[in-house]
Amino acid sequence: QVQLVESGGGLVQPGGSLRLSCAASRNVFSFNTMGWYRQAPGKERELVAVIISAGFTNYADSVKGRFTISRDIAENTVYLQMNSLKPEDTAVYYCTVRTLTAENYWGQGTQVTVSS
Repeated sequence: QVQLVESGGGLVQPGGSLRLSCAASRNVFSFNTMGWYRQAPGKERELVAVIISAGFTNYADSVKGRFTISRDIAENTVYLQMNSLKPEDTAVYYCTVRTLTAENYWGQGTQVTVSS
């Protein structure tokens, strides 16, 4: 079992920034990938950003240039730095990891609301 604890969501004005954190109960090298998904009301869950074990990253086209995924190996934590936020970024954001044995785990979700 892997526990993922998310934090950092909230209400922000358009153009603002937030940083999401996801602390894992295992060393990050236990995972093939660590990433963030989001789900807006009435929409399907979608990939936002992912970082693989070698450190390479990938982003949804809608967030490229605005969001940055990173990890802290010592803290077993993955971050999502979100800049230049837009109202369409409003969603529940979920942290997820895929272990070396192909198990997927999800965090509880954190609400991000972008509104003036």
